[in-house]
Amino acid sequence: MAPLAKVFVLFALAVFTSALTSPHISHNIHQHRALALQKPTPEPSHPVSAVRRKRSLNKRCAAQPSTNGTGAATTAAASTTPAAVTPSAVPVNVAPNPDTSSSPSPTSAVQDNNIPTPTPTPTPTPSATSAAAAATSATSGSSSYPSYMVGTQSGQGTYYETGLGACGITNSDTDLIAAVSWELFDSYPGYDGVNPNTNPVCGKQVTASYQGKTTTVTITDRCTGCSLTDLDFSPSAFTDLANESLGRIGITWVWS
Repeated sequence: MAPLAKVFVLFALAVFTSALTSPHISHNIHQHRALALQKPTPEPSHPVSAVRRKRSLNKRCAAQPSTNGTGAATTAAASTTPAAVTPSAVPVNVAPNPDTSSSPSPTSAVQDNNIPTPTPTPTPTPSATSAAAAATSATSGSSSYPSYMVGTQSGQGTYYETGLGACGITNSDTDLIAAVSWELFDSYPGYDGVNPNTNPVCGKQVTASYQGKTTTVTITDRCTGCSLTDLDFSPSAFTDLANESLGRIGITWVWS
């Protein structure tokens, strides 16, 4: 065989051997590209975590529906999840039925309304008769006192040299004091007639007036020459009303 023929045979054997040992490559490039576009994109190697739903604190998880016939339907009906409760289902937290045993019956309400309301007692209005009676009693009460203790008194005013008085008090002529008549002194309410020093009239005050002038004096003595409503002043008290040269003046006086 010619050398050229040998070279051709060796080349053909080499190509055939290479075709058997290498993967088959299609000569249709366009068909391979179309298949590459239709090939699904491979998923990522790392797992994708599913979004977790928040669990309600007051709800239980709903049971998954099952295809096992009657048992699955019973499980779905027993679920207390809001999604499994139908609009016609009764709520769980239902208020108890009101107790009608203690409610008042209409008959007892009618009986209560028939209870009579107490009528307030009217306050009596004081009449003119009762007012007059009160005034009369007040007058009678004041009339129980001696006449020289009520209202304005009239009498004679004189003066004397002071010293130790019937009330047991020693005075001077400059003191504003006076002596009442023996009759008034001895009959003054509360006096026992034994110890003149304890006579309630001692220390009482009177205001005497004469022609627009006034003086207030304290009773410390007893005048034996005076009439019932006369007053015998110290020289200083007398000069508050008039000049000593007058000696005796007509006065009016009241208890202070």
